[in-house]
Amino acid sequence: MSAQTDPADLPGVTKEHTPAPDAARLPGPRGGQARKDGAGPGGGSGEGKVLNVFSHGVLVIWGLLVTMPLLWAVVSSFKDDSEIFGSPWGLPSVLHFENWSRAWDKANMGQYFLNSLIVVGGSLIGTMLLGSMAAYVLARFDFPGNRFLYFLFVGGMGFPVILALVPLFFVMKNMALLDTYHGLILVYIAYSLPFTVFFLSGFFRTLPTSVAEAALIDGASHTRTFFQVMLPMAKPGLISVGIFNFLGQWNQYLLPTVLNVGEPDKKMLTQGLVALAVSQGYKGDWSGLFAGLTIAMLPVLAAYIVFQRQVVAGLTAGALK
Repeated sequence: MSAQTDPADLPGVTKEHTPAPDAARLPGPRGGQARKDGAGPGGGSGEGKVLNVFSHGVLVIWGLLVTMPLLWAVVSSFKDDSEIFGSPWGLPSVLHFENWSRAWDKANMGQYFLNSLIVVGGSLIGTMLLGSMAAYVLARFDFPGNRFLYFLFVGGMGFPVILALVPLFFVMKNMALLDTYHGLILVYIAYSLPFTVFFLSGFFRTLPTSVAEAALIDGASHTRTFFQVMLPMAKPGLISVGIFNFLGQWNQYLLPTVLNVGEPDKKMLTQGLVALAVSQGYKGDWSGLFAGLTIAMLPVLAAYIVFQRQVVAGLTAGALK
């Protein structure tokens, strides 16, 4: 018999079965600590749920603070003056569409609306064209002074417009551009270019260079590559910055007040709305004032509602690429 034979293997000796140690009895983390971060059955972080409810509550409150004044102004535009003061939070008993016609015709809001449409339309086209071209060159080409020009545009975003009003007035006067559509269009373009170049230059840097290189290899010029290849690829960014420029130019009041004071028929919509507020305040025609206010803000609301998906896509495109 070998010295290393196990006694349990000898004849007549019963082999006793030793149970395996229970996993629950092994030293380790306690049952309540075995799973963390809500990974157990029916789990879910309580702290995350509280934060989610809190954030949604804040968004709901913020949404009400923004939408309620707008809805109140729209509803008040269909009331008469007695209902505005008698039941300011109630619905109109009868829809008074004559308020809108009175504001459009007698308050000359129709002419002001057309003036703003002409100026903002022309300046928006010029801003997007010149801004996209400058942003593309600054983002994709290296040349001496590239960074200087870029930071010059960035610095223009922080320059207060009110400091340039007096010299701008005399420059426009010497060039015979006061009280003209094209004068305001040029000023609006210069006012909006810094933000446009800053926004689009960062967007163009995220676009793949291989597509532009392939177009150049196929014989396309830089101009054709920009307009037919790169510009369509930058469509989300163009729509986003176009909406922001439209909002800023449509609501612009300071520049036309200084540079467009000669002929009353050439006033912008913001100027006409302020004049309407002053005149209707003395006349007591508050229903016409609310109708004019609604007319002024409808294009802005319509533009954002139509292009809201493109605005979000353009803002997040650079982060996702």
